Amino acid sequence: MITLKNAISPRLFFLNILYSLALILASSTVTMGAETKSPVSFVNDVVPVLTKAGCNMGVCHAKAGGGQNGFQLSLLGFEPLEDFESIVKEGHGRRLFPAVPSKSLLLTKASNVTPHGGGTKLPRDSEGYAILRRWIEEGAKFSTGNEPTLVSVSVQPESGLVNMDGEQQLKALAKYSDGSVRDVTHRALYESNLTSMAEVSEEGVVKVHDIPGKVAIMVRYQGKVAVFTAAVPLGAPVTKVPEAKNFVDEHVFANLKQLGIPPSDVCDDATFLRRVTLDICGRFPTQKEVAAFMASTDANKRDQAVEALLRSPNYADYFASKWAPLLKNRRDAASDITSNFAFHAWIRDGLLANVPYDQLVRELLGATGTVVGNPPVAWYKRVKDPKEQLEDIAQLFLGVRMQCAQCHHHPFERWSQDDYYSFAAFFSQIGRKPTGTRGEDLIFHKRGVAKAKNVKSGEMLTPVALGDDIGEISPDEDPRLRLGAWMSSKDNPFFAKALVNRYWKHFFKRALIEPEDDIRDTNPPTNPQLLAALEDHFVKSGFDLKTLVKVITQSRAYQLSSKPNEYNLIDRQNYSRFYPRRLQAEVLLDAIDDLTGSTTTFANLPPGTRAIALPDNSYNKSAFLKVFGRPNSASVCECERIQSSSLAQSLHLINSYEIKRKLSTSTGRAALMAKSDKKPEENVTELYLAAFARKPRPEEMQTAIKYLTEPLMDTNGKPIKNKKVSNKDYQDLIWALMNTKEFLFTH
Repeated sequence: MITLKNAISPRLFFLNILYSLALILASSTVTMGAETKSPVSFVNDVVPVLTKAGCNMGVCHAKAGGGQNGFQLSLLGFEPLEDFESIVKEGHGRRLFPAVPSKSLLLTKASNVTPHGGGTKLPRDSEGYAILRRWIEEGAKFSTGNEPTLVSVSVQPESGLVNMDGEQQLKALAKYSDGSVRDVTHRALYESNLTSMAEVSEEGVVKVHDIPGKVAIMVRYQGKVAVFTAAVPLGAPVTKVPEAKNFVDEHVFANLKQLGIPPSDVCDDATFLRRVTLDICGRFPTQKEVAAFMASTDANKRDQAVEALLRSPNYADYFASKWAPLLKNRRDAASDITSNFAFHAWIRDGLLANVPYDQLVRELLGATGTVVGNPPVAWYKRVKDPKEQLEDIAQLFLGVRMQCAQCHHHPFERWSQDDYYSFAAFFSQIGRKPTGTRGEDLIFHKRGVAKAKNVKSGEMLTPVALGDDIGEISPDEDPRLRLGAWMSSKDNPFFAKALVNRYWKHFFKRALIEPEDDIRDTNPPTNPQLLAALEDHFVKSGFDLKTLVKVITQSRAYQLSSKPNEYNLIDRQNYSRFYPRRLQAEVLLDAIDDLTGSTTTFANLPPGTRAIALPDNSYNKSAFLKVFGRPNSASVCECERIQSSSLAQSLHLINSYEIKRKLSTSTGRAALMAKSDKKPEENVTELYLAAFARKPRPEEMQTAIKYLTEPLMDTNGKPIKNKKVSNKDYQDLIWALMNTKEFLFTH
């Protein structure tokens, strides 16, 4: 019982209650003020967490065909609404437990509390875990009603010099539609385009290795990308560079000076003549060409040699052998021979006549009629599906790989499924009619509105050229002609760039953008100024292919020696020296025929036809061409041509029946030399000129003569005097020269 003495007056009791409530309210207000945050946005907060954790990668829940264990997410979160439906509604909502958010399967799996095949992706004390839990606590909404949309992502710094074995911390910033900017450094994804040069951590710390050059780091966040480019200097003194011949040299040598990589010296005349003849005509220079070139004292003789080679029919043969496989001039049936020969002849004749590149592409794109009347129609015989047509055109002529965008947003680019099917619409009105020639169709434009269906959304899309509106196309107009006009426009950001990058690789082994047909913002060139200058020069020349070849091969950069100096051996991308490369299959076969004095016979072709002039892939039945990697015309990727060495190639050169036959033919070089009255020294000189476009060095001559004239022994073990050099001796010498690196490589 409370006595009056201890009792609190009603007034005081009431005041105490009010005071306590005030304290509680004040405390609540302070606490809430400290913890007040914007509601969690599924698109802006949840999806980036899942992406950073790797949940929506192709090897995890974004795997094609149902994701992982029935849980499907879109690749890299490009379709957030679909992801929301999968997380919140699929499986009767079993992935979320709003009453106790931490018990949600989404969280227990990600934290590996519930056994998870992917292991721990979000530790319980991580920021990502807290964001997902708070999103569930707030009701797991798709939209808060007023969240901004992501506009762009930038990286700081955008570029910079990073010394070997050095580090650079990147900062990723996301800009939104309301003008706000968020630091997303710890939520962004990072990827190096060349891990041998630099690696990058999940937190955006770039670690550079000990290879000089340019390396790019892709920064990706919510479908937007930015690129950091690091220049890694060698730092050696560059006190001597060859005198610049043209703008190519200016940009190459400026880059080498920036990186501190001294270039090699310019190669000697013999090396240059062999190199440029191989690269332009696909053959070794003749002895007559070598003699005339070496005897000339004209200061411009290298330029003159380039001009002469470009006038040669071998130039057209060789570059036709480059383009025909890329354009899939493939023989699938015996009846294909007519179209294949006609298509190859069209390519070769266009190159020989130096038809502008843009014109050749427009003729191919808009081809109608029959193969006999209009040979580029043959391309539509090989490539019939509009999706394959758009993919081949984009990759071959624009350097854009669209294949990924057929199913989802391109992971490294801005291309979406709408971009893919809008491009396919250009090829939607191609009609076909059978002709009197077996296996040949008449190609024509079907009157109608060009459209293609996005198989995912069901929307019918009209033609759009990689984001560029090309205007309304009437039902009577062939949309392919509009596409051709857009592609060859001087303002097109892809067309000229793709070609000069491809040709640069032909002459320098490595493209400015590698691979040569994967041109995108996230794969920048190693020398952007040089690429831009080449592109501008090509456009201003009227898309003149010979002029492009001329400006490349007449540059001092192309004419540098392949011998490294004390600094540039590790350079792989800055063209401080010439990078040796193995001869292509057809070139090597022709070179062996020329050296041995033999011939290779090809079906349905005149005797003496060279391997570089073969029209299609049917001649790959040749064991030699197959072993040495002649492409089978199944892809628009130059990677189909095998340029790497193999054991099978070595064995073929060393001991195959084909090589033995070429060496021992009765009308071959070895047999003729054995019968001739020439001195062995003269014959050795002839062999070296045929194999290497140079005369033998004194020690080489001494070794060869010693072998050729080594006396035979009689039955008593005594040397036979006045031994005549035999056919077999010359065969052995030719075989030895044929198996040297100097013969097998362009250097």
